[in-house]
Amino acid sequence: MTAPPGPPRPIRLRLAVPLAVLAGAGLLVALPPYDLWWLAPVAVALLAAVTHRRRLRGGLGLGFLAGLVLFVPLLDWTRLAAGWPPWMLLAFAQAGYLGLLGLASAWLSPLVDRWRALWPLLLGVLWVSQEALRDRGPFGGFPWGRLAFSQGDAPALRLAAYGGAPLVTFAVAAAGGALVALAWRRGGLPSAAGFAVAAALLAVGPIGVPVASAGSTTSTVAIVQGNVPRLGLDFNAQRRAVLDNHVAATERLAADVADGRVGKPALVVWPENASDIDPLRNADAAAEISAAAAAIDAPILVGTVLRTDTPGDIENAGILWQPGTGADLNQVYVKRHPVPFAEYMPLRSVARLVSDKVDLVANMLAGDRPGVVDTGPLVLGDVICFEVAYDGIVRDTVTGGAEVLAVQTNNATFDEAEARQQLAMVRLRAVEHGRESLMVSTVGVSAFVGTAGDVQDASGFNVGAVMVRDMRLGGATTLATRLGPWPEMAAVGSAVAALAGALPLRRRRRVTTDEA
Repeated sequence: MTAPPGPPRPIRLRLAVPLAVLAGAGLLVALPPYDLWWLAPVAVALLAAVTHRRRLRGGLGLGFLAGLVLFVPLLDWTRLAAGWPPWMLLAFAQAGYLGLLGLASAWLSPLVDRWRALWPLLLGVLWVSQEALRDRGPFGGFPWGRLAFSQGDAPALRLAAYGGAPLVTFAVAAAGGALVALAWRRGGLPSAAGFAVAAALLAVGPIGVPVASAGSTTSTVAIVQGNVPRLGLDFNAQRRAVLDNHVAATERLAADVADGRVGKPALVVWPENASDIDPLRNADAAAEISAAAAAIDAPILVGTVLRTDTPGDIENAGILWQPGTGADLNQVYVKRHPVPFAEYMPLRSVARLVSDKVDLVANMLAGDRPGVVDTGPLVLGDVICFEVAYDGIVRDTVTGGAEVLAVQTNNATFDEAEARQQLAMVRLRAVEHGRESLMVSTVGVSAFVGTAGDVQDASGFNVGAVMVRDMRLGGATTLATRLGPWPEMAAVGSAVAALAGALPLRRRRRVTTDEA
């Protein structure tokens, strides 16, 4: 008696390898600065196809390969600040998470073979879970390159108002799942049509989903991009020149206001490191900032580095500087998530064996309070630089009463691609929380963003710029803000249940194969 045939074989390795490379490349160019958002679900589908029905080590290897193709070029800007070894270590570490995703996809193959309609759901929860892991560890995680951050111009961005970045990632990955199920279909035309409709609804359907509107009250806000003398690590040796640039730009703005060319701002926002000289300990820096605040006759949120009584320990902060009275010590935000290996050095003695630039990194202390800054005219939700990538840090400012979101950043040690990747995150946060937002950089890109994720103004890169805009304050609390981490937790729980549920099917398939 002839044994029943086993399941169809996976895609041949000689084809699977280039397809995995294409999957990584598709994930890369879906993100800024390329912004080919529609390639994200296609790339998800390719990676799912090449890992399906493959041995676990094969799924791990193909996922890791796709991850390298994504993260090595995506994170090239880290090389400009830290050199080759840290760049490669970070890229390989991030690629490892896609390797785990490939392994999980291979593990779930028997489940998908039995219930093909589950493929979109399973890929959705696997991608959200992979990002949840990557967002948290090691050393606090590194969320760069999330699927959600590729959707700045896509209809799926609107889903952020209902479930934040995890829901956007789920929709993109589920669309990819529908595509791969369509390509690997069994069951005739009705089944194929169902998967095609599902892919279209997930990718394009959200164009009709409403997003939150900001409140009706407005306040005029100015952002000042002072620029730096030259890009690169030398920036930190040019602290006085950078401060001078921001003071001079603010004083020019004051002259334009006096001449009636622009409206008078109620608040001026300077970027991270606008004063890399601690104005609380340096009288000259304090005098310069006070002169700028007096000229514009408005409070300035100053991005600065505060020294401590312990040599080498610093704080990355936004401090409100009032005209006439100076620093308002009740309105200071200290960055809560310093970047490991860039702003502080975990395992410093070990890291010193990898790069001789280790000792250039100071010991930045983390703040312990959300960035809720009451400027008087408005309440600002302040996050600094890479913090915009972390869901909880941004949400905490909104639940704390923020009427507008602000991202102070310093891109002078990186490049324009990194700045545009960061702006994509600001766009998602504006939709997610229904708050008009701004990003202000030392060198660019600086911009205002509306609650639909629309960029209303944007500066160039490596130039000076001053932009003034009436921002609408507050607005209704979105479902995403109310739910917080629950959508992500639900996806992770579903992924764990699916991985456990596949175990009996894998055992049964192994027994059948052994008997054959």
